[in-house]
Amino acid sequence: MGDRVAVELTAFGEDLQVGHRPASAPQPGAVTVDVTHAGVCGTDMHLQQGRMEIPLPMILGHEAVGRISALGNEVTTDVLGAPLQPGDAVSWASNIPCHECFHCTSDEPSLCETRKVYGINQSSGVWPHLSGGWAEQIYLQPGSTIVKIPEGVGPEQVIALGCAGPTAVHAMGIGGPRPGDVVIVQGSGPVGLACAMLATLAGAVKVIIVGGPAGRLDAARAAGIGDVHVDIFTESDSVDRAAKVRAETPDGRGADLVIEATGVPAAVAEGIDLTRRGGTYLVVGQYTDHGTTPINPHHITKKQLRVLGSWAFSPRNHLDYVLSVPELARRFDLEKLVTTYPLTDAGRALADMRGGTVLKPVLLPGQVSSS
Repeated sequence: MGDRVAVELTAFGEDLQVGHRPASAPQPGAVTVDVTHAGVCGTDMHLQQGRMEIPLPMILGHEAVGRISALGNEVTTDVLGAPLQPGDAVSWASNIPCHECFHCTSDEPSLCETRKVYGINQSSGVWPHLSGGWAEQIYLQPGSTIVKIPEGVGPEQVIALGCAGPTAVHAMGIGGPRPGDVVIVQGSGPVGLACAMLATLAGAVKVIIVGGPAGRLDAARAAGIGDVHVDIFTESDSVDRAAKVRAETPDGRGADLVIEATGVPAAVAEGIDLTRRGGTYLVVGQYTDHGTTPINPHHITKKQLRVLGSWAFSPRNHLDYVLSVPELARRFDLEKLVTTYPLTDAGRALADMRGGTVLKPVLLPGQVSSS
């Protein structure tokens, strides 16, 4: 089958390594896909920095789309029953739950503690090696949730939100808005913008995005995401900022729903403050443990808040996201969120994301770096 170019993390805190890994013919139930677009996520940055325990070496990349290279025996259709053949453009859920544990059998597969996750807990040092999206090809193991990309939808539109799309779908199912709600989203990264878009589609009458840096808010405006944009770097005083944001809500009482999508623990206290009495505070962004933060629990009781958490997403959430992309693409200019890089420039893409100069880096295995 030959080798495929792959970008690997071989040591925490060190530069990524560009090398080759052997490709394999798909076994029964498996599928090989030639990756066309692979997203770079904030989680990849945390993995590279060693903030999460993962086996090394690792081909990073838990969000990608591509075209089918080969189908293993027993694979004839996608998850919806649509026929599959080599060359079809597909997307797939990054995780495979066990379907047997307490959480899986309680309809909480996102909480499965033994789920396989491409690009996060499947080492490239063991067969089938090509288990992450930052490579020319990925080996999708039996049990993967694969769906054809809808007609009329481009791969950049699907990958523009990457894992943030299904993460937001899951969160909206746990504590999303009702029609007519005013929504505040803390955070202007992909998760925050995905939540803002889905809140709009759900009927929110006003969506206020509180985030930064300015380039991210500019990208949100250009894509038509959000009604009000508040820059935390310009509005750096938290008290004044909260007053300005509350002034955008009916009678200054706060939002019906506030969604935390920052990954910054200190944002939680401010989010509670921005939620109206009787409202909902939905914590989505604290995927990596960045430590504790002081909050006053009296405010939760006095305001009679619903405080909810949402962890990652399930294969069903991924499917629902892909099916929502046509509507998202009609309403928002998703491609304005994307900056593309050759696959071998993954390190530069990570650095640009860390520096806040791009919103959604996307790697293109078909391109060669000019550097």
